[in-house]
Amino acid sequence: MNVTFCGHSQLEEPEKTKVWLTDIIEDLIKQGPKTFYLGGYGQFDIMAASVLHQMQKQHCNIEIVLVLAYPDKKYDTSIYDSSVYPPLENIPRRYAILKRNEYMIDISDIVVSCVKYNYGGAYTTLKYARRKNKQIISYYK
Repeated sequence: MNVTFCGHSQLEEPEKTKVWLTDIIEDLIKQGPKTFYLGGYGQFDIMAASVLHQMQKQHCNIEIVLVLAYPDKKYDTSIYDSSVYPPLENIPRRYAILKRNEYMIDISDIVVSCVKYNYGGAYTTLKYARRKNKQIISYYK
């Protein structure tokens, strides 16, 4: 099962969000082997990667994958098991993150969301996930 994350770059309640995120990820891991896809941008993505990295010490049945938006950018991949670059070669640079996010939604079964506002890239990605009828686990109800 594949899981991806969708959230704003800045979080209003980082401590509460981390507790919630830890509980959600723990529940997902208990359901069996998982591959977690992350974009690596913003506070929510970095928090999710950090929680996953910590949990991986007790759960060897998970894989943490960084999905790259730009092939020529340097990334810190130290907390990820691997990285992938989706087929974005012919996408204009200004649309790379949007198309990368759509790719992550397309290959995932579950989307873990922390989207409060109805604007911005995280909201656009969440709308795309809804259109694709993905299972969405949301911090904000």
